Amino acid sequence: MNLNIIDELEWRDAINQQTDAEGLRELTNTKAVSLYCGVDPTGDSMHIGHLIPFMMLKRFQLAGHRPVILIGGATGTIGDPSGRQTERSLQTMEQVQANVDALTAQLKKLFVTEGDNQVRMVNNYDWTHKINVIDFLRDYGKNFSINTMLAKDVVSSRLDSGISFTEFSYQILQSLDYLHLFQHEDVQLQIGGSDQWGNITSGLDLIRKKEGSEAKAFGLTIPLMLKADGTKFGKTAGGAVWLDPNKTTPFEFYQFWANTDDRDVIKYLKFFTFLDKAEIDALAEKVQTEPHKREAQKALAEEMTRFVHSEELLEQAKRITAALFSGDIRSLTADEIEQGFKEMPTFEAGTESKNIIDWLVDLGIEPSKRQAREDITKGAISMNGERVSDVELTVTAEHAIGGRFIIIRKGKKNYSLVKLG
Repeated sequence: MNLNIIDELEWRDAINQQTDAEGLRELTNTKAVSLYCGVDPTGDSMHIGHLIPFMMLKRFQLAGHRPVILIGGATGTIGDPSGRQTERSLQTMEQVQANVDALTAQLKKLFVTEGDNQVRMVNNYDWTHKINVIDFLRDYGKNFSINTMLAKDVVSSRLDSGISFTEFSYQILQSLDYLHLFQHEDVQLQIGGSDQWGNITSGLDLIRKKEGSEAKAFGLTIPLMLKADGTKFGKTAGGAVWLDPNKTTPFEFYQFWANTDDRDVIKYLKFFTFLDKAEIDALAEKVQTEPHKREAQKALAEEMTRFVHSEELLEQAKRITAALFSGDIRSLTADEIEQGFKEMPTFEAGTESKNIIDWLVDLGIEPSKRQAREDITKGAISMNGERVSDVELTVTAEHAIGGRFIIIRKGKKNYSLVKLG
């Protein structure tokens, strides 16, 4: 390893807090460390906010260390109070298991799954469900001070609005996870978001009480990701940006990164890509000297879409982007149109043939026949990227791309998606 992984994280501004910075640097210099990061199966897909600690876990793997991913089949049934002012709704065990399966498949795609440092997937339900309530209270609860638990930010922030005993107990379960992985998987480091600091330090306290004060275990958190305007990263007007292509299409995913603010793009390149310092410094220079070319944003969008989806879906996203920019709609397949025009105004039309003016007015794209005729005469209407100049044109099912869609553009930017069926 040429560059120690801690040095790598530091130049990427990816470290918020460490329990023992000197000790962790020494440990990572002397051995391939097993480390873990967890995610609770509260849904059937992760979003890009969840990716932040896992990108760090991936960096450790690329540096020769041994990542362990914990899917919280047990903790997911309880609910982590971190970052919330209200209780989570409890899910059925069947729903939790379905989410576990979905997240496991998603995460396996992102990590090396062969070789000495291949990713290991674990589920805390496997060891937690065997513990009865008496053993839980005697063997684990006895090691936790209520005073200390109340002082943790994650709990103290909820005392006014209220917190159930169930969510209050969450930090004990997460601590139990770290102890189990320390004892059975040789895990010596837990990483997580900044909101996990209290849970991580609770786990370290439990390890030292059970294994002795000299136990070599560490914690590291990643800074809270905020955009330059102060808002939380990863949210858009349409909601979360999901890794599941059925929830956020690869094109939408690509566009999210491509539209990054100049003030944020270098930070995101450091956090989310595996480009090296020289490559990122060169892109930072381009942001300053040629911001209109948006080369840093394009690099970010390409790296992230390739990483989360695939080279093939990246190329598809770029094809859709180019076609929308050039107006060459006919170069797209029906599936690509469905992705690219997902957020456009959508209209339903039958397959019967109809005069273009009547068709536009009946759909509601044009307010009146007079306006439709005027727009066509002025060359303001395009169908599938080609200007319509004939007011007598008959629209038929043959105009539909893939037999499914007709794209109408009114003026320069007003697109409408017409579904035939």
